[in-house]
Amino acid sequence: MITRNELKYYSSLSQKKFRESELKFIVEGLKNVEEGLNSHYDCEIVLTTFEFAELHKNFLSDVKRKKIRIEILRSQDFIRISETKSPQGIAAVFRYAKLKFYPDKTESNVLVYLDNISDPGNLGTIIRTCDWFGINEILISKFSVDYLNPKAIRASMGSIFHLYIFEEVEPALLDDLKLNNYKIICSDLDGKNIFDYKFPDKIVLVFSNEATGPSEVVKTIADDVITIPKYGNAESLNVAIASGIILSKCVEKNF
Repeated sequence: MITRNELKYYSSLSQKKFRESELKFIVEGLKNVEEGLNSHYDCEIVLTTFEFAELHKNFLSDVKRKKIRIEILRSQDFIRISETKSPQGIAAVFRYAKLKFYPDKTESNVLVYLDNISDPGNLGTIIRTCDWFGINEILISKFSVDYLNPKAIRASMGSIFHLYIFEEVEPALLDDLKLNNYKIICSDLDGKNIFDYKFPDKIVLVFSNEATGPSEVVKTIADDVITIPKYGNAESLNVAIASGIILSKCVEKNF
């Protein structure tokens, strides 16, 4: 039976400082939990409500076969660990290790660098989009939102478990990638039309905060700036949507 202290502990994982100190994170929703259980991540515990457990007996039987601890909670207790307004009644805690990126060891032709992305929903959606287009490695800048933020995890729909994601990557590392024949391609409102642009063989695509645009240091490092041409009256594109459009053009060349 789960203790009050354990409930408090797992609830604390919604905060970045506790995730980082414990090297654990919590995910909600059946899709995300299933993706995590089928990945290389180590699951510490699965938490459900009585209502969920009654409706998903086969799922919980599979979890038991994996010898993973299961605790069934009252709805009012589950709400203490939940970050959603209408929780599905299923969550799990996973352990993780912070990965270090080595520019001379990557074998990916296309890398994505996220430059100061502040909205967790956008970040999670970009991760999901990268997963769709076969991008295996994502570099996240120091001032971007944490990709293990509960909102980012939900938006990723389990894609965080499929990719190699490197945190707190300094822009200076992009210079090291240039030494390994990568071209740094930055997206912005003013740049070369992506529909006419010829993508190089090895590239780092930089997606930036849509309100402030690329950081100054990234601008100085970038080899090229590209843009999605505007035909209507919208002021700007959401960065997650823009990433999908750009990646769809990029993969024509690189995959």
